Amino acid sequence: MSGEVPSRSSRARRILHGPRPEAVPALVSRAAALVGVLNIAAGVFPRFRHSRMHAIAEVLPGSFGPFAAALALSAGVLLLLLAHGLKRRKRRAWRAAVALLPAGAAAQFAYRHSIIGVLIAVALLVPLVLHRDQFAALPDPRSRWRALTNFVLMSAGSLVLGLVIVSVHPHRTIGDPSLADRLTHVVYGLFGFEGPVDYQGNTTWTVAFSLGALGWITAVTTIYLAFRPEHPAARLSEQDESQLRALLEKHGARDSLGHFALRRDKAVVFSPSGKAAVTYRVVSGVMLASGDPIGDVEAWPGAIERFMDEAKAHSWTPAVVGCSETGGEVWTRETGLDALELGDEAVVEVADFSLAGRAMRNVRQMVKRIERAGYETRVRRIRDLSDGELERIRRAAEDWRGTDTERGFSMALGRIGDVADGDCLIATAHKQDDEPGEYGDLKAILHFVPWGRDGASLELMRRDRSADPGMNELLIVAALQAAPKFGITRISLNFAMFRSALARGEKIGAGPVLRGWRGLLVFLSRWFQIESLYKFNAKFQPRWEPRFIVYRATTDLPRIGVATMQAEGFVNLALPLPRFLRRRRAAAQRPCAHGVAERDVRAA
Repeated sequence: MSGEVPSRSSRARRILHGPRPEAVPALVSRAAALVGVLNIAAGVFPRFRHSRMHAIAEVLPGSFGPFAAALALSAGVLLLLLAHGLKRRKRRAWRAAVALLPAGAAAQFAYRHSIIGVLIAVALLVPLVLHRDQFAALPDPRSRWRALTNFVLMSAGSLVLGLVIVSVHPHRTIGDPSLADRLTHVVYGLFGFEGPVDYQGNTTWTVAFSLGALGWITAVTTIYLAFRPEHPAARLSEQDESQLRALLEKHGARDSLGHFALRRDKAVVFSPSGKAAVTYRVVSGVMLASGDPIGDVEAWPGAIERFMDEAKAHSWTPAVVGCSETGGEVWTRETGLDALELGDEAVVEVADFSLAGRAMRNVRQMVKRIERAGYETRVRRIRDLSDGELERIRRAAEDWRGTDTERGFSMALGRIGDVADGDCLIATAHKQDDEPGEYGDLKAILHFVPWGRDGASLELMRRDRSADPGMNELLIVAALQAAPKFGITRISLNFAMFRSALARGEKIGAGPVLRGWRGLLVFLSRWFQIESLYKFNAKFQPRWEPRFIVYRATTDLPRIGVATMQAEGFVNLALPLPRFLRRRRAAAQRPCAHGVAERDVRAA
């Protein structure tokens, strides 16, 4: 599939992009979390009267205690929030921690009278200062959606922690307030008002200042995230897209996923020569690339090096999902990363496809039955559709999606009918009804993107829910039969995750471990269509091309898995827009040749 790829000094590259992160940031992160917990404990729980420093502390003004408690609590919560940033070597997290630690140490001394607490804070401050050069990572892409997320999470955490603060003074509480009274007191206290719970002595002020501190932290962090300058994830510029299209024109036949690099919600890094590129998206701190690098295989190492440099500069976790065997070999050799087989891609050779034979009996019977029911198919290039029909197909694809969240990343283009995508292939099913619906006789849609000059990759599958079952089979057969007319010799279908495990696990002689693994995959198929996609692809007697995930360390796999599910649309941590707003925004963007339209999933 490719020529020999020149390698560089593996040892030098492993030093530069080694799979193991520096130990100091990870240790400092854990220490910051510990100090944060200690500060929270100092602010929440009553002071320890048996401290040796208590006699000295008695000469301090009595009103200073509540302020110190609030300061300790604030410093503790903020240090916990900063711990993850310190682990990722973020420069801004380092600056904030250096400013907070002295404040937390002062609060530990003033309120809890604890020298040990002060020494712990100082012990964390020293390595932060000594190793400040290791905390140089640039900020992540960000948007104002994080302000809403912060408000929701901080409000929930403040309610729980505030309830603890209100309840840890049983001997100083006047009366026996109910849980409702305590929750009311917490809510009032977060806004700076006095609630229904009363205490003896200075405890009233300690609780009030502590609750006020929680409310202040929630408000300040939310306002900061809402009004700071936005740095959204980079998108392909027109120049980047033109350069990628030029690379695909020369080398697009190498990888069936190559055209998906043109998704406009991806960023790109090019090799120094400009002859190769890697596209990616940053999701939850994971720099996620998909498929093989684009362009000349001889220039892949340069593009990969730029990718790894960018990951290191921002302290992102590098990962590649869905690369081929050749791509996996180059990635692991050039970076020292590891690779794991993720599944198989189904590729059908047009010349070998036929509906004849026992193996194709079920598909043949289904297609014949649907054709007898009055359905007809049309397979055309996007550029051959009229504007009116193209708009009707777009709206139908939006309404037939079936999920509130747009899905797709590694094997989805994210749009239909852009003027730059005229070579894309679209297969549609039609049936005349007595009462035509909103989309006339249109019943199902399949959208294919180019795979070089003689191939196509399935990108989107949509159908009217009222149409007869088997629309996808009908249109795939129609596309395969019409392929020679368009000079297409091979078609890539869906990606089947863990296909080999499912296939081996159902054979005679499979061991208990393999059968158990297959059973788990079948169980997960209730939500992720793992088994159903494998069985659907197998109907067309394809050849299976393995696909791999490339990762830095085994401990990164859960995080990469969550990031991949977010990118593909299976996990959505942001609030989706209502459907009518999504449709209005998509309609506003379509007249622009460089706009972004619908997204869809090609793989589960």
